[in-house]
Amino acid sequence: QVHLAESGGGLAQPGGSLRLSCAASGYTLDQHAIGWFRQAPGKEREAFACISSSDGKTYYTDSVSGRFTISRDNAKNTVYLEMNSLKPEDTAVYYCATDHRSRGPWYQELGRCLRGDFGSWGQGTQVTVSS
Repeated sequence: QVHLAESGGGLAQPGGSLRLSCAASGYTLDQHAIGWFRQAPGKEREAFACISSSDGKTYYTDSVSGRFTISRDNAKNTVYLEMNSLKPEDTAVYYCATDHRSRGPWYQELGRCLRGDFGSWGQGTQVTVSS
C-alpha cells in the first residue's frame, strides 16, 4: 500500500526558508510524476510545483516561481520542496502527491498534476509564515 509522509513544516518568518520532505513507502517514486499542493484556510487546494517522472522537468506556478524548488532523490524514495523568501500568503497545509500512472509524456503528467489528478496523497504538513 502506498504511503506518503510529508515533514518539515512549521513556523517561519517572512523572508525565511523551510524545506519539506515527502517520503514514500510501499511504492517506488522513480516511475511517477510528483506534485506539491497546498490549501490555505477558506481556499481550494492548488497545485504549485510538479516534477516529471523521468528527466527532471519541473513546473511552478507564478506564485512560487523563483522562490520554491522541487527536487527528487530516487535513491531515498523522497521528494523535496525547498521554500525560500517565504511570504505570509504561503501559509497553508502542504501536501505531496504522486501520479498513480507510470511514466508518460511530460505534457500529460503536468496536466494531471495541475488538475490534482494523482492517486496517492500524503496527510499534509502545516506551514505558517508569520512574524
